[in-house]
Amino acid sequence: MAFFNFYKNTFKHGIHPPESKDETNGLPIKQFPFAPVIILPMAQHIGAPSQIVVREGQEVHRGELLAKAGGYVSVPMHAPVSGIIRKIGNVPTISGKMSPGIFIETFPSSTQEVLEGKPIDPDTATSEEILQGIQDAGIVGLGGAAFPTHVKLKVPEGKKCETLLINGVECEPFLTTDHRVMLEQESDIFTGIKYLLKATGAEKAIIGIEANKQDAADFLAKHIPKELAVSIKVLPVKYPQGAEKMLVTSILGKEVPSKGFPIEVGVVVVNVATTAEIGRLLPHGRGIQERVITITGPGVKKKGNYLIPVGTPLRFVLEQVGVDEEISEVYMGGPMMGVAVSNLDISIVKGTSGILVFTKKDVSDSSKIYPCIKCGACIDACPILLNPSKLGILAKFEAYNEMALDYNLMDCFECGSCTYVCPSHIPLVQYFRLAKRIVRKREATKREEVNA
Repeated sequence: MAFFNFYKNTFKHGIHPPESKDETNGLPIKQFPFAPVIILPMAQHIGAPSQIVVREGQEVHRGELLAKAGGYVSVPMHAPVSGIIRKIGNVPTISGKMSPGIFIETFPSSTQEVLEGKPIDPDTATSEEILQGIQDAGIVGLGGAAFPTHVKLKVPEGKKCETLLINGVECEPFLTTDHRVMLEQESDIFTGIKYLLKATGAEKAIIGIEANKQDAADFLAKHIPKELAVSIKVLPVKYPQGAEKMLVTSILGKEVPSKGFPIEVGVVVVNVATTAEIGRLLPHGRGIQERVITITGPGVKKKGNYLIPVGTPLRFVLEQVGVDEEISEVYMGGPMMGVAVSNLDISIVKGTSGILVFTKKDVSDSSKIYPCIKCGACIDACPILLNPSKLGILAKFEAYNEMALDYNLMDCFECGSCTYVCPSHIPLVQYFRLAKRIVRKREATKREEVNA
């Protein structure tokens, strides 16, 4: 059993928001009821949307292919329930845009058993076959980014993956999804690691876990298979340690270069829930139909960690768990990097790690923004050592190109630390998100003009 004791080294800066995990970290995962209607948007991962291959009126079985991958940076979609395709049309998404999607009427009397596919043996399959199996299963990053996992695992030519990092940090306040997965799905996690080591060519894996989940670290350490090169490293609690670059620094002491990825320093990072999903699905050749989600917050009556079919309408979810009459805000994801919901008719997607509900008394009604007082709190908080104060001033004057070229705007991964500590209540991360969107759009326009 390989196990590292509490590790004092960590990344620079960062913050310590209230953890707020106590109400759900001890609650086992429960199966959520199947909604009468499932609504599946095709654009629920980074890259090209899935392409629908079924028709209206068609009966489908749980796990059946509904949409194929729209390209290499894309994944297919599988039926979360057995039912009938009632409609194919536009569906609402959390971005506010409509997306092509599928409406499935759930068969109320179905056993909802999942179809078996072609299993993949980690001992005999090649790395290419494992990567193809991961794509065929529709697996994306379940930590929130929803980037197609097979693309992330493909080691570029000339690079080598020396270490596989399994991210069990879960530093977002309120969320306990990964915590429960580590305590309840250890077999799937180690099976997933076996696939991942083969796919990346890494010689060893390290599972990074923060000290507030010591029980999970102890539990996994006791169950590491003898033949698997896996160790556990416990880290001090600090936000945003779950970010890839921060985790690489905290565990290995390596700095991922600006605009670079962990593979630049010989590392691939995979979320622990994603790892468990790989270990659960590939031995059966199945596609992803559901995921574990933490539902909590002051406005939730039946808080917990639930296994919920993808495509379950948010309104149905809130009806089932019960919410306060004085709801003020609902978030998909955590309070730091999650997104406030403006429409309860959107659905659970593969990247949904949490649902937070706050009442009016829990949300500050102070919306006044004051001028920057040059206190430097945001600079002390930024984990990648940017100057959020200067970036915020440039954003006010719409100097987006200068933000990107001179102040490394595109390195910002929108952790929200700067906004959290700002005494002037300046929504810095929102400014940066908008600025990055404009910069990307301008770059895309330039490429189109060059290729025209």
